[in-house]
Amino acid sequence: MTKVALRSYALVPRQYDERRVLASTIDPRGRTLWLWCPDARFPYRWAGQDSGARGTTLRRLVVISDRGEVLERTLHGVAVNPNAFDALPGGGFVLSGSEGPKAPSGQIFGPDGRSRRRFPLGTRLKHLIADRRAGFWTGYADEGVYSGDRVSAGGLVRWDGRGNHAGALHPPAPHHHVAEAGTINVSGSTVHATYWPGAPLVETGPRGIVRIRDLPVADPFALAIRDDRMLLLGGHERDSGTAARADAVHHLRLTEDGAAVIGRETLVFPNGDAVRRFARPVCRGPHVFLDTLRTLRQWWVLTSP
Repeated sequence: MTKVALRSYALVPRQYDERRVLASTIDPRGRTLWLWCPDARFPYRWAGQDSGARGTTLRRLVVISDRGEVLERTLHGVAVNPNAFDALPGGGFVLSGSEGPKAPSGQIFGPDGRSRRRFPLGTRLKHLIADRRAGFWTGYADEGVYSGDRVSAGGLVRWDGRGNHAGALHPPAPHHHVAEAGTINVSGSTVHATYWPGAPLVETGPRGIVRIRDLPVADPFALAIRDDRMLLLGGHERDSGTAARADAVHHLRLTEDGAAVIGRETLVFPNGDAVRRFARPVCRGPHVFLDTLRTLRQWWVLTSP
């Protein structure tokens, strides 16, 4: 099987201690964001690494790397212990914390860095990704969907830029059951996502579901899409008898109601080492952005042909 290598995308600027980074993402404009806390502390260690970063102040710094230029935005009055965030279309930010069920674990900040609103963002959040026009999307694990939390029960949920619930995924039969949001790709205001059971591909947006396709690959970790070509990272081909692999890359061609596998590769780092583990991917259009599991220092990118 041929190999495809990740490309380096962004590195935390050298003037910022990577151990003070609480969360990181790639925003709708392709900028790399790090949520930085100057006095972050680490309550415990996992696998030899400092973990569970927390800050002792209510101020956080968003470090933005944009085509080599480094910008800063200060967030005042941070009231959640953040584990995910993104930049909103209007210039503000949304943060997700790790608080318990029904707690106000989401927080919206305006372009001036001031807190605008706290609100419940659901239980067992897996994905938080903003679009470029309307707001942001969240996806939940099955523990959240079946937890009794009304927000998480939507599986894949749409929000406006002020943090108002704007809808959830309600596919028609036979794909109507959404047990967990698997992958989410946001391009503009169009969303492509897979979910369990069955891992169908749904195309949706602010106006509702456009199309649902059956896929020949189950359990993917990430997806990239360009016109009628799609790249799936991870998973396994149905009826192949093989287990899901983190380094498996499947190239597919989309049809009206399905897709066909047209190529297979193995994902490696630029030095040839296998990519066996990675943190939560960020998927935007033809790109899959990956950072490593135990540090938020380095971002890599895999792009659909």
